[in-house]
Amino acid sequence: MPHIFDADVVSAILRHMNGDHTDDNLLIARAFSPADGGEITDAVMTGLDGDGGVWEITRAGVSSELRVAWPSGPISERPAVRREVVALYDLACEKLGVEPRPHA
Repeated sequence: MPHIFDADVVSAILRHMNGDHTDDNLLIARAFSPADGGEITDAVMTGLDGDGGVWEITRAGVSSELRVAWPSGPISERPAVRREVVALYDLACEKLGVEPRPHA
């Protein structure tokens, strides 16, 4: 059973990802979704738990769910979420041949 983070923690992370990292959401979705079905034009992070993140992605006007496992495996601490999202971003950049920006 995956670790379930408190609702206020999930809400804060989703607000941050969807407010400050919309391009990162799209990059992660494009890198980790199956290639069939056309270009992904929108991605919104809709959830997360100790096993991974969840995005609602849009291709050709059709929405679907994409679940991506955390690169380092299951987590249970809030600070690990940032580490894992950054790792997903870096892996997405690598997969898509995009130069990653420096991390603060």
